[in-house]
Amino acid sequence: MNSVLWQGNWATRLRIASGLMLFVFAFFHFINIGLGLFHTDYLHGMQDGRKAVTRHDVMSVFLYIALLLHAGLALYSISQRRTLRMPFSTALQVVLGLLIPLQLISHIVQTRFAHEVFDVNDEMGYIIILMWPNSAIWMQSLLLLVVWVHSCIGLHMWLRLTQWWPKTVPYLIGLAVFIPSFAMAGLLTEGRRIWADFSDPFLREQYIDHYNWPSPEEFQVLFSVKDNAVLAFWIALGASLSVYVFRKLWRRRHSVRVKYVEGPEVVAEKGMTLLEISQANGIPHTALCGGKGRCTTCRVIVEDGADQLPPPSDVEARSLAAVSAPAGARLACQIRPTEPMTAFRMFRPDGGRSRAHASQGQERKLAVLFLDMRGFTSLTTGQLPYDIVFLLNRFFDAIVPAITSDGGVVDKYMGDGLLAVFETPDAASSARAGLKAAADVSRALERFNQMLESEGSPRIRIGMGLHLGDLVLGEIGAAGNAPRTIIGDAVNVASRLEGETKGLGVELLVSAELLRAAGHEENPEGVRSFDLRGVTQAVPALPVLSASGLFPEMAAQEHAL
Repeated sequence: MNSVLWQGNWATRLRIASGLMLFVFAFFHFINIGLGLFHTDYLHGMQDGRKAVTRHDVMSVFLYIALLLHAGLALYSISQRRTLRMPFSTALQVVLGLLIPLQLISHIVQTRFAHEVFDVNDEMGYIIILMWPNSAIWMQSLLLLVVWVHSCIGLHMWLRLTQWWPKTVPYLIGLAVFIPSFAMAGLLTEGRRIWADFSDPFLREQYIDHYNWPSPEEFQVLFSVKDNAVLAFWIALGASLSVYVFRKLWRRRHSVRVKYVEGPEVVAEKGMTLLEISQANGIPHTALCGGKGRCTTCRVIVEDGADQLPPPSDVEARSLAAVSAPAGARLACQIRPTEPMTAFRMFRPDGGRSRAHASQGQERKLAVLFLDMRGFTSLTTGQLPYDIVFLLNRFFDAIVPAITSDGGVVDKYMGDGLLAVFETPDAASSARAGLKAAADVSRALERFNQMLESEGSPRIRIGMGLHLGDLVLGEIGAAGNAPRTIIGDAVNVASRLEGETKGLGVELLVSAELLRAAGHEENPEGVRSFDLRGVTQAVPALPVLSASGLFPEMAAQEHAL
């Protein structure tokens, strides 16, 4: 399993592990209940099999430790929160998690506790008869739904960062709906059947003997244990919230006041960055890189309190110098106020939902292909404008499918050229897609040239620059009229590499960085170093005379797949 799944502190990892164990138990428990839809023997047969596993001494210890650990860590996480502001999905999961013990305690007391203390035969029929005549059946049905939704949210939040999870979610949604529906259908079917039997006085006595039905005194003990356990839960929850309140009050005594020009004034805990303060208080604050110090979009002008801040670090100073920031400018993600201050946000989202997320962009490391037609002016000299447009469209119709079929997207057309990006899950797959697309474009161009020659028209030559680097993908333009595009040094490098192909007389220049990412590390021959205009460091790249012959072994592997 990908190590990213187990990132986090010890409490997070323990909560995930205990939650997975409880999820597996709940999954098979719900399937067991659903079998009542078909036949009582199936229901009891699976329950006997489950009990042989879950009521083994060792497994029982693991399950109850997981239950107590999961609940305890949830309460601990509440007590340690800085704020109760949270995304809706997280809030829903927390609320559902707090509702579970209120019904689960009663279920455990009436089954496992009653079985261990009073030797009650706690088969499904016993607990169904206990619930059926009153609202308890609906409360336990609600418990089933609450447990399932809580579990599914937790599973999704844990696995959403993996590459395979988003692809399987559409199918798993069907399973997520089926499981509780199946369980409730089995519960209602078995409930009607067994209650009809229990209504018969003769059969009722047999059921009471079979289940070793608790006496009124024993029921009083069970109810007392349940009430005490619920009270213990409320005390634990109250203690958790008390710790949260105490920590919040303590932080307020050790807090700092921040005033935003054209914005609110807030009190925040010392030690947080100004960007974290904005986010914790729901104050719009642009941060293209997410607060990693890799851009300057979070910068502010400190109008009051600048003298109380430490001087900029080397990283912050270089970033501010790169944009010629005015005096008093600081990066909100780098400063941690300890004294009252007043700050002016230089860039703010406009609050419009359509721009608040996409327009801020996303930073990715991807392959970029820059392509240009050679000798376009001489080819089109003397032609009518409509004929030129017709030729260009035929040219793009011939080569663009080779790009899109390999996962590329044309970001923009520039006269007789284009810029394409390969937006795949990771840099390695993007690099491989770019290489394959370059080879496929070359082959598509050869077929197009054969068609042109049959028409008596001259052949078309192209130049391509292929590079892998950091990009920002986002909407650039006025609100409501901002197309999605890419910017970054990688675009400039790809463009400059394409420009070098003309003087070299080659069809493609591919950077060594992209070759390494694609897995072609052992390729020292032919790689040259290029000093490109507008690029501070020399770029090693491989000249390729014809991209159609690029890495024949790679093409063979792709064909075999």
